[in-house]
Amino acid sequence: MAAIDPEQAPDSGEDPRLTALHTQLKAAHHKEAERTTPTGASPAFTGKGASQGQRVLSTLIGAPLGAMLIGWLIDRWFGTGPAGLLIMLFLGIGAAFTQIIRISKERAE
Repeated sequence: MAAIDPEQAPDSGEDPRLTALHTQLKAAHHKEAERTTPTGASPAFTGKGASQGQRVLSTLIGAPLGAMLIGWLIDRWFGTGPAGLLIMLFLGIGAAFTQIIRISKERAE
């Protein structure tokens, strides 16, 4: 560590302290990149395309189910039979398809 001593920094040329610091930073960045890289995921299942697929799937499942729940609650409160459930089911399906069309217009990159 005598070469990195701040008292002995040379006046000309490149500072050995900066060179040593640069080497240590490169090693630390390399270790961190190895540590944080996902091991089992291929590049095909990451990125915006996969994110869009997950949004489509969750919309296709969530919108009709949520609308059905609201329709069932309307039927329970007002005693309208299955009419509220069916109407809300079809509205939920329509909302899901509308959202899927919006998602599909986004660029996947």
